[in-house]
Amino acid sequence: MKGHKLSLTRIIILSGIIFFILPNFLLAQQDFDIKANYSKSEQMISMRDSIKLFTQVYTPKDKTQKYPILLFRTPYSVRYYGDDVYRTSLGPNELYAKEGFFFVYQDVRGKFKSEGEFIVMKPHKTVKTSSKDTDESSDTYDTIEWLLKNIPNHNGRVGQWGISYPGWQTVMGMIDAHPSLKASSPQASPADMWIGDDFHHNGAFRLMYTFGWLSWNARSRTGPSESRSQGFDYGTPDGYKFFLELGPVSNVDKMYFHKSVPTWNQYMEHGDYDEYWHKQNVLQYLNNITHPILNVAGWFDAEDFYGPMSIYYTIEKNNPNNKSTLVGGPWLHGGWARMTGDELGNIRFDSKTGEYFRTNVEFLFFLYYLKDKGDFNLPEALVFETGSNQWKSYDHWPPKETTEQNLYFHPDGKLSFDSPAAHPNESDQNKIENRKSKIVNQQFDSYISDPNKPVPFSQEIRTSQGHLWMIEDQRFASRRPDVLVYQTDVLTEDITIAGPIIASLYVSTTGTDADWVVKLIDVYPGDAPDNDPNPCNVRMGEFQMLLAGEVFRGKYRNSFEKPEPFVPNEVTKIEFDLRDKCHTFLKRHRIMVQIQSSWFPVIDRNPQQFVDIYHAKESDFQKAEHRVYRSERYSSHLKWMVIK
Repeated sequence: MKGHKLSLTRIIILSGIIFFILPNFLLAQQDFDIKANYSKSEQMISMRDSIKLFTQVYTPKDKTQKYPILLFRTPYSVRYYGDDVYRTSLGPNELYAKEGFFFVYQDVRGKFKSEGEFIVMKPHKTVKTSSKDTDESSDTYDTIEWLLKNIPNHNGRVGQWGISYPGWQTVMGMIDAHPSLKASSPQASPADMWIGDDFHHNGAFRLMYTFGWLSWNARSRTGPSESRSQGFDYGTPDGYKFFLELGPVSNVDKMYFHKSVPTWNQYMEHGDYDEYWHKQNVLQYLNNITHPILNVAGWFDAEDFYGPMSIYYTIEKNNPNNKSTLVGGPWLHGGWARMTGDELGNIRFDSKTGEYFRTNVEFLFFLYYLKDKGDFNLPEALVFETGSNQWKSYDHWPPKETTEQNLYFHPDGKLSFDSPAAHPNESDQNKIENRKSKIVNQQFDSYISDPNKPVPFSQEIRTSQGHLWMIEDQRFASRRPDVLVYQTDVLTEDITIAGPIIASLYVSTTGTDADWVVKLIDVYPGDAPDNDPNPCNVRMGEFQMLLAGEVFRGKYRNSFEKPEPFVPNEVTKIEFDLRDKCHTFLKRHRIMVQIQSSWFPVIDRNPQQFVDIYHAKESDFQKAEHRVYRSERYSSHLKWMVIK
């Protein structure tokens, strides 16, 4: 963020922790009668190609001042249809209605009461030669233009916000933005659905989520309607059982969808990172973005964490004079908007981080840029440091105060900052042996990966992935024979990391393909006190808190566009990003890394043969032995940035 000049009425900073003292207009919020203070109208707003989008406009009845416009565009239904059916809250939360804005809600093209065709993650068109060349950017522009011309008493300023898919709609509004768009807050927006967001991670298909989302949100329709699609009936609460009995993903359409979900079948024809996926990647379009951006990410977001981080990094890189800010907190997907934020699952954060964000950050951001209210100084990066449980402010992300550090795998499940020594029995000939030799005499740990008995992603019995598995106790996984476990000795001092976490692995397999899942875990002391209250009787002693986890489909190790088989038993390097974190491993805790080759059914099963997985047969799925090397020469490790 450059040239971002804001300062709050009063800020207190103690030991790197930021405390905001609230202005008077934020204090003592009371119940507010929306219907008594706002009038509502419903419009069909015509786009440049004459397609009309259903739009609700809430207008302040008080005409003594001019108001800015807050825009929300969604594929999930604006709901509350009918001129006399009012929302119970306006804007991002209950703070906004009393303050006074025009609130605009819109069903996006092809969804619910809007006309047109809905295309999942419709690609942006950089060149538009006629009125028929439309995308979500042009629809946002045309909507703002209509509002400015048809709503009296506005102040000429528009803000847009959204979470998840509406967050992506907000990003699309930032591209070729309308001049009156003065503030945007994309929150948990996806950026690339093949590299790291909802539908794939590093080429691995996110089966459980994609199946559920597309079956509910991407079915063919006959025309505009207020009705929502019915969720899929799994016939069982056990998603692991359902998806295992499904067999290969090629069975989905013929067994369940029957061509009623066209996007699913498109995905099945585009297994690699081809042009279909390339043109959906929003990062390539993030140029000339000069208005203020509040980018929000949840450290434990199970759906879209790659998106907001990569959007922030790209805006910083491509727009030297940007006014972009990153906020990262201890939240699940969208949790900052609806939860107090003082806990997630069994982990406590000691303060109401969600309420803090809503009142001290998001609300003040829109007030300043849309109403010139407040004197507010937002840092480049405002992040919540888990473990130590405190807000931190940085003028750069990752922080410049960090130094790189490696964490190496050792024999007997040890994890250490010391690099491995040479194997005592390793000959000089072996030391100069070509890395890709088929004859390997190195230190390693191995396990048998069986696609018919995949490692579950969670202990919960459920058909949707949910959220809490991103911070769940991993003891259930650590006890399986197909999960490698490495951990440090008990820490004698705090260790704080901030920024990306990179897994650098040397591996081999008896098959020709494999998935590699790496999980970073904070292990609590044996005498850690249980939570109070503790309705589920969870014992926190030796609790293995999942901090970060990511999967990589091995055949894409050299190219996402051109997959390559493994040569059986040949040592191969794989390196991938577990994504950013800001966390303190406290003294007396331990650091653990788990490695496995399935994460089911969040990730589809890899046949462990080099085949087109989307068209694989059951007979293609084979057991394989996987090895992870930890010698001086092949030193598998994590690398991260440590704040000293």
